[in-house]
Amino acid sequence: MTRLVRGADGRMWTVRSQVQWRNPAADADFEHDVSGGSGPGVLMLAIVIVMAAVLVAWTPEDVVVPAWLVVALVLVFLFFPVRWVIRRPWLVAAESKKTEELPPERWVGTVRGFLTVRDEVRNVARKIEMYSLPDLDGPLQPVD
Repeated sequence: MTRLVRGADGRMWTVRSQVQWRNPAADADFEHDVSGGSGPGVLMLAIVIVMAAVLVAWTPEDVVVPAWLVVALVLVFLFFPVRWVIRRPWLVAAESKKTEELPPERWVGTVRGFLTVRDEVRNVARKIEMYSLPDLDGPLQPVD
């Protein structure tokens, strides 16, 4: 998602956001960010699929499974993957072009959640329109 914004000083800013599919490694929590890769998740998914197939195969012919139970099980199985997709971190960047009197600027930050990133992009655009810079107290920080 990309927006063009004119700052109060007349500079044009590009505010964009992009989903990050891997968690960014931060220096403060490096020890806790060690991941074994996607292997354990794939293994657990395979085990759940095999167990569901065995359950269906061993069910006697005269057992009637209500439709609401099937829907409830599908919703339970989809809860965590959908939550994982919705809570992905997004990279938000605000960049200005070089003008005759001002150098180019780049502000970058990370925001979690799709709805949160939409609000943050809107707030950054509004702050640039009003004050010519993103908010210093927000998630975006200036980058050299």
